[in-house]
Amino acid sequence: MTDMLGSSGKDTTPATLFDTHCHLYHAKLAQDLPAVMDRALAAGISDIALPAIDFDSLQGIAALHHPTLRFHAMAGIHPCDVPAEPLDVPRLEAWAARPEIVGIGESGLDYYWSKDLIEQQKTSLRHHCRIAKESEKPLILHNRESTEDLWDLITEEQDGRLFGVWHCFTGTLDEGKRALDLGFMLGLGGVLTYKNGLIDTYVHEFPHDRIVLETDAPFLSPVPHRGKRNEPAFMLSVAEKLGTLWNTSLDETARITTANARRLFRLVP
Repeated sequence: MTDMLGSSGKDTTPATLFDTHCHLYHAKLAQDLPAVMDRALAAGISDIALPAIDFDSLQGIAALHHPTLRFHAMAGIHPCDVPAEPLDVPRLEAWAARPEIVGIGESGLDYYWSKDLIEQQKTSLRHHCRIAKESEKPLILHNRESTEDLWDLITEEQDGRLFGVWHCFTGTLDEGKRALDLGFMLGLGGVLTYKNGLIDTYVHEFPHDRIVLETDAPFLSPVPHRGKRNEPAFMLSVAEKLGTLWNTSLDETARITTANARRLFRLVP
């Protein structure tokens, strides 16, 4: 194996970025998917975590392949995809138990698109919490216009075993601190680069070791790509913005956030 240590004895390998939340299997990325993956690699992305939104998406995740990029699958039902009839919990448990599944989600609550199935969403989230605790895998939380109910439910479910990511965090400083206190890391993406996002005014107050980066591709493109389809390569803009706010180099920002992601998903360094 090639020695990657310089004469100082320190690792001189360039740091790489870990996209902790990307829907790479989405139809909006299908037309030029090989090029999307190659651009991700060229931008310094080494790993992509893939949250499921329903059972069909698990098949799409399994079909992804690239000779160099590392993919990490998750299993879960998005709150907007929760069925009116009872969730097939045994099927979800079976998927979650697979060794290649590194996380549970994405789950959570979403009152933006519809409030017709709020109780079903809450029941589904409780199942996801239990599965995450029993499997000792991180829970990926989605929140849209449901913050107070989500706080209450996660607080009830937290027994010291629950951990994960507050995905696409866009809340206030106090909300961020509360999410951290509940055992979750904060997932930062394109909103960090928006002028009206506000997160950039207080992100420096969060511990560096509790932050992970994400794209949520094909959604929420960062500046200067805002308004376009998002893709993993664009996470470089988020990392650069975070480095500016942290007063750290891009390389150091990548090292910190990638180490956080690998610790979150319990991946071997």
